[in-house]
Amino acid sequence: MTSCMLRPVRVALVSTFMVLALAALAGCSFEPEEKVWEISGGVFGTTYHINVVLTDDQQRLENLAEGIETELEKVDAAMSTWREDSELSRLNRTADQSEWIGISAPLHEVLAKAQEVSELTGGAFDVTVGPVVNLWGFGPEARPEQVPTEQELSRVLSATGYEKLELRDEPAGVRADKPQYIDLSAIAKGYGVDAVARYLDSEGVSAYLVEIGGEVRVQGRKPGGDAWRLAIEQPVSEGREVNRVVALESKAMATSGDYRNYYESEGQRYSHTIDPETGKPITHNLASVTVLAEDCMTADALATGFNVMGFERAQELATRENIPAYFIIRTENGFETHQTPAFSSYVIQ
Repeated sequence: MTSCMLRPVRVALVSTFMVLALAALAGCSFEPEEKVWEISGGVFGTTYHINVVLTDDQQRLENLAEGIETELEKVDAAMSTWREDSELSRLNRTADQSEWIGISAPLHEVLAKAQEVSELTGGAFDVTVGPVVNLWGFGPEARPEQVPTEQELSRVLSATGYEKLELRDEPAGVRADKPQYIDLSAIAKGYGVDAVARYLDSEGVSAYLVEIGGEVRVQGRKPGGDAWRLAIEQPVSEGREVNRVVALESKAMATSGDYRNYYESEGQRYSHTIDPETGKPITHNLASVTVLAEDCMTADALATGFNVMGFERAQELATRENIPAYFIIRTENGFETHQTPAFSSYVIQ
């Protein structure tokens, strides 16, 4: 996440789906037609595109754009590891975390969900692995010129572990016997999507699509009654190809893969996704996993956890827990796909 918020926010008409009746035929009036408008900008080091279904009301659209930017700034100010002044950065700098440290309700909500997903995935998802991520060069610090040694990994990894964190509900607080460096980059973007969705709900917007850096949440339907259609990308590092299309209503979708954020050193490719158990980038053949959930924070965290687990373990868990998940596996001959039973009903192409 980053403090950079690109300006200006852009508001544009996407498309019109309703056909106006010829009022002159009957001498009658009609309700203002609804259109899909896009509000876009930059946040968290990426971009956001938010489609809202509204009539042509420029002032309302401008107000929504400002409100969305405010909501995203709140998330960034609370959970960014790239901002020294964020609430999370201040927490991470606290030398003694053994006593209860008061935290905001949003930060507590995200940490509670993170702990829930960590338990479910047996530690495959772990927000305390931040120091290891930094050691490999995928955090706020610059990438090192060489990969870490086994001794460095062992030293840093031994201090991590989601079970070392303890949360308190009232008042909201967190503590850890040994100081922890928490990295929420695999869940906070999804929370940002949810924060915007809640804001749109509060403003009476009944149909929308919120997308931040590829994580999506939709509500309602487009004008004309069609569900929102979302593409799952083919996991290739160059270009954009569609692997599958799903139709969603009142659902969130997140994807985790190894094909965008990685680097190569001495002929070896290193993924940004770190296995909290080994402290090393994942090396299995699961190229990407897409998860559907009621909220994007959950989908975001589960997708990362499943990506760490690899196909066999993740599919077994997702099937057992009735989680809609879609897996793309890299093979010698290209890609093969698998989906859980709960996912199949959403696929349209």
